[in-house]
Amino acid sequence: MKIIGMAIVCQCMMLLPGGHANLKMQIDRVLTIDSLGACQGVSYQEGRLFLYGDREVGMIREYALSGDSLVYCNKEYRLTEAGADVINHPTGIAYNAHMPVFIGNSIRLDAAGTKWKAMIYCVNWKGLLTTGTLDGNLINTIEDDACIQGTRPEYVQYKGKWYVATADYGNKGNEVRLYDAALLTKAKRTSEKGIMVKKFTCTPWVQNLHWIPGKNILVLIQNQIEGRRWRFTYVDFIKSIATGTQQVIKVIDTDSADELEGFTFPGSDTKGVAVSSSRKNNVNMMKIDW
Repeated sequence: MKIIGMAIVCQCMMLLPGGHANLKMQIDRVLTIDSLGACQGVSYQEGRLFLYGDREVGMIREYALSGDSLVYCNKEYRLTEAGADVINHPTGIAYNAHMPVFIGNSIRLDAAGTKWKAMIYCVNWKGLLTTGTLDGNLINTIEDDACIQGTRPEYVQYKGKWYVATADYGNKGNEVRLYDAALLTKAKRTSEKGIMVKKFTCTPWVQNLHWIPGKNILVLIQNQIEGRRWRFTYVDFIKSIATGTQQVIKVIDTDSADELEGFTFPGSDTKGVAVSSSRKNNVNMMKIDW
């Protein structure tokens, strides 16, 4: 693992009513983590960070946070079944310790990359971490045909109940949608009756979502333009659901020029980890001031 130090001050570009006027994000340290292919996201779970990417097959690697560095736990999980690449382009992990686990996937249907098929997989997470593959651990496969472009599942809480949220990546008609988790575990398509319970429109190029418990804030992890430059949009989730369109608390843009893919708070809302698809300088340790 190659480590490169760097500090980049992020620029706050927009603030609408809703508090947190002093919210700032700053990159404290930049790391290079190898063997991920193009990193597609990061999930924090019970003291561990799971970075996922699209190497020769879709895969997940497990890390421990040590100060401002990541230590590889020598655990890798291949998203394959009977050796076949199943989740080849993982785009989100919806994890909740007491709920089913869902992993998103975007499947390229043409060489030009103009046609995609979005899939959500319900997996036996503990089984995957035990055996290292999806063999015997793939519970259900769901086509996310309610989406507009792509899927990126994340658990959110609304009126005391947990839902699976997802969002679109394209630049037309983008939405954040809430799916009923219990029904999703048995569904074949997200367009089935009762699966989608709420939605609101949002801005383009959403690569991933991150829920901040206790604050009713959803972070849209975005690009400023297609495939390039970083943007973090903090939205008031409850107001967004009520109005049907995103209610922005703050938009924070950075001068990072590569493709932001994922972000998480590893146990504290003052420290963050952001990942990009670059082969170098792809993991960024961030400081957040509220």
